[in-house]
Amino acid sequence: MTGEDAGPDSTRVVADADVLAADLLVDGAARDALDVVRRHSWLDLVATDPLLADAEAVVAGLADPGLADDLRGLLAARAVLVDQPAGDHPALAAALHGDAAHLLSFDERLRSARAGAELRGVVEVSVRSPDAFATVFDPAAVYETAVGSDYPGPDRDPRA
Repeated sequence: MTGEDAGPDSTRVVADADVLAADLLVDGAARDALDVVRRHSWLDLVATDPLLADAEAVVAGLADPGLADDLRGLLAARAVLVDQPAGDHPALAAALHGDAAHLLSFDERLRSARAGAELRGVVEVSVRSPDAFATVFDPAAVYETAVGSDYPGPDRDPRA
């Protein structure tokens, strides 16, 4: 269910650079939320090259440049990469151009009512903190709607 006329795809998720870095470096809400995505082969993580560069820079600044490079390579191999126009916010661009219904971010400015009002009509996306996403996202309901059959449960190891 992709394309501009179809609306956002409920099986596509964008994680902002802060969430990608926290997933790698901290055991907590970001990892829990992204484990939901990694556990299901029918869910896609969507990103842009600038978004991956931002995540790489955060990890390099907080930890190690080699680890940051490894993260970027892994994400580039596993995520659905979409183009980003110059000047766009990386996570919002990924959501818009990747038809993603979900955007995970710790940035309160993106999750505010004001941002929601400003985004309405530009991009249809639910912006949530990782803990909120992990709490409210129902893989069974999304699977049954998106795929059209009974939910078989998780089909991947999130650590593989």
